[in-house]
Amino acid sequence: MLRFSRLHKSYPGRALLDLGEFGVASGEACVITGDNGSGKTTLLRVLAGLEPAQIEGLCYRGIAVPANTYSTALRRDVVYVHQHPYLFSTSIAENIAYGLKARGVPRAQRDRRVHEALQWSGVALLAGVPPQKLSGGEKQRVALARAKVLQPHLFLLDEPTANLDGEARAQVIALIRQLVQENSSLLIACHDRELIELPGMRRFHLESGKLLDT
Repeated sequence: MLRFSRLHKSYPGRALLDLGEFGVASGEACVITGDNGSGKTTLLRVLAGLEPAQIEGLCYRGIAVPANTYSTALRRDVVYVHQHPYLFSTSIAENIAYGLKARGVPRAQRDRRVHEALQWSGVALLAGVPPQKLSGGEKQRVALARAKVLQPHLFLLDEPTANLDGEARAQVIALIRQLVQENSSLLIACHDRELIELPGMRRFHLESGKLLDT
């Protein structure tokens, strides 16, 4: 699905990432653990094309992509979900439909896919609630629905259960478990032991700029 032979990211006076060959296969779910500040979020943002880095040998779906250049297809097919997702001050349905509308998906198809995403994420009954009044767990489920509705080839999830507990955390984990069972390609940065130990999850640990297969 997505592979690079070398990735380096540094800031003035500090080398943050110095990775060798790494990739996520089609239908593979991977989790990256590591201390705060180890570079997990930065790595996801680089792979999403949101932050620059020195990348050699980038290959997407078997096709070489010029170093440090993200193709239109890659930008459309790889979706990054922030641990504190931003929701527009519109309706929940319009938040979920935003990417589809930006891509010019016809209205009828857009409405159908948004309806399916609302049902999948369990937020249909919250459709009339202003986004700013949603809880952290509800916002994360809307963000996952907004990602899934785009039918990406790769999900990049940054600490999806951070600061959640109880039922809210369980609901988000249940959605991610479904994505894994559907053979979605995922790369998740997290500390959550339950997510880390989901069946079928490939595990990595980021330490001193290196990714270790655990």
